[in-house]
Amino acid sequence: MFRDPVFVACPAAFHDPVFREPTADEVRLVARQVGDTPAVLVAFEADAGGPGLASGLVAAGQLDIVRGPVFRYWRGHLATGERLAPWVRPPA
Repeated sequence: MFRDPVFVACPAAFHDPVFREPTADEVRLVARQVGDTPAVLVAFEADAGGPGLASGLVAAGQLDIVRGPVFRYWRGHLATGERLAPWVRPPA
């Protein structure tokens, strides 16, 4: 989970990201945009449905790694360590 995001450049929808170190050019680009080198800068390539992979770049103040199952559908009772995706809402 990215905390305090300051820069996001990625496709609106993508899947199967492969994370990598940002290039020197990407670091300079973000530093120019936000005025400083951020604490967290993550680059990735992902399938966005086009003919090739799409690049993504996210800069934030902090990155938290959260382990455990994430359900993409409503579940009323969650066990310890389980959570719902942020967009999941209870049925109407």
